[in-house]
Amino acid sequence: MLAYLPRPPTDTSRYGTFPQKPDVPAAPGALGEDGGQQDAATTAKRSAPMPNYPSAPRHSGFVPSEPFLLPSRGSLTTQHPRGRPSWCPPAAPQEAGARLYPLHALSVANIPNSSHGKTSARSSTAPTPEGLQSRRCKLLEEDSPMVQASKRQRQRYVTKVGKCQVNLGNIQDKKRFLSDIFTTIVDLKYRWFLFVFMMCYIITWVVFGFIYFFDAWVRGDVGHQGDPEWRACIENVDGFVSALLLSVESQRTIGYGTRMVTANCAEGVILLIAQSIVGSMIDAMMVGCMFVKISRPKKRAQTLIFSKNCVISRRDEKLCLMFRVGDLRESHMVDAKIRAKLIKSRQTAEGEFIPLEQSELNLGYDTGEDRLFLVEPQIICHVINRHSPFWDMSAESLRREQFEIIIILEGIVEATGNRCLATGMTCQARTSYTEDEILWGYRFEPCMSLEKGAFQVDYSRFEMTFEVQTPAASAKELHELKELEQQEHSTLSLYWDHLLQPC
Repeated sequence: MLAYLPRPPTDTSRYGTFPQKPDVPAAPGALGEDGGQQDAATTAKRSAPMPNYPSAPRHSGFVPSEPFLLPSRGSLTTQHPRGRPSWCPPAAPQEAGARLYPLHALSVANIPNSSHGKTSARSSTAPTPEGLQSRRCKLLEEDSPMVQASKRQRQRYVTKVGKCQVNLGNIQDKKRFLSDIFTTIVDLKYRWFLFVFMMCYIITWVVFGFIYFFDAWVRGDVGHQGDPEWRACIENVDGFVSALLLSVESQRTIGYGTRMVTANCAEGVILLIAQSIVGSMIDAMMVGCMFVKISRPKKRAQTLIFSKNCVISRRDEKLCLMFRVGDLRESHMVDAKIRAKLIKSRQTAEGEFIPLEQSELNLGYDTGEDRLFLVEPQIICHVINRHSPFWDMSAESLRREQFEIIIILEGIVEATGNRCLATGMTCQARTSYTEDEILWGYRFEPCMSLEKGAFQVDYSRFEMTFEVQTPAASAKELHELKELEQQEHSTLSLYWDHLLQPC
């Protein structure tokens, strides 16, 4: 559950999106007593430890005239020196205009991980000041999100193929599973299902074979084999193997004609009737379980595919979260509906911790856009508005968050011409997206074309994206900026109307 807590701010997440202007060195002659005191105060301020909590959003740096464009993915790796503060020795010389200054150079995350454990075990020896500084730089580099992501494996709530990673344990009342024995057998894995299937028949054959042999032995039919004057209850049963063959032949209605139950005893007739009824019940249950297990539409979900990544870009002047879904089969889904859940842990104002809280993402259920006619790949869009949980999230804060988006696609398997086994059954396909699988400032490439009087879908372009100009600010900041521009425009129009008004 700690995997879904918000990430504490580290030094690597405090770099700005754009390179700042370098400090202009003062002239050597102008440095006096005041300059020395100022440099000392600046040095003391930089070396003072900063509190380990996220800083408040600064709206003063949000200038309308500056373009809020996210750099490309390649430029982020070249411009941002991840995990290296300003006081650490640089790995390579950089240009003056490309230097980036961290907002909190000394803020280190207080989450225990492997790197913290290793450094605490080595801290018994007293290193030299140079070694202490290099070790501290190395510690901050190891705490970077890129290194942490490579060292630890993220625990997902739902895998990419739709399997829920939740194990149920300490169930006290297990009798509930026996009350619904049909569903319990169907939910078994195939190896256990086939084992139960075979053991049901084998156990009944052996039990009734033993009863037949015991009846023939008590009546003396075993010792009077070949006697024409003996009126046998069960003919041609001289041992347990022959009685077992009689049980198999009776239950499976094979009837070779050599072993049989005669009318000389009433218990033989009762045993034959009982085995026929029990055999019919086993056939109905086991064949029904096999039919349902084979015809379950669970495998139909394997042909419903989702894009590997989500993208965030502008559509109709609104910031949107989008992903793509497609169907590989020509038999389409009937009444397909899609919905999304946001899985994220949070703490309330009263101090209550809510692990893995589920919140709904609006995919158009109020307008009917969540009902799909899934014939070609479609791009599902979630508009980031004031009701969205991503309303306050920007491109920079996205890297510090930890959450998971669960996508659920449901539909009824279409009835084909040969009336397939899965007709009328509901199929469900699931997938998930974590925060590192969301691409900010990208858009999906088209994968449809018109060829020979029909639309052709190229699934090789299903995962392809391309970069577009997208503001790096959050949807809330963009909305506030737009309102500010409208207010300024209205004020300016009123001012001009007042000037043009005749005396």
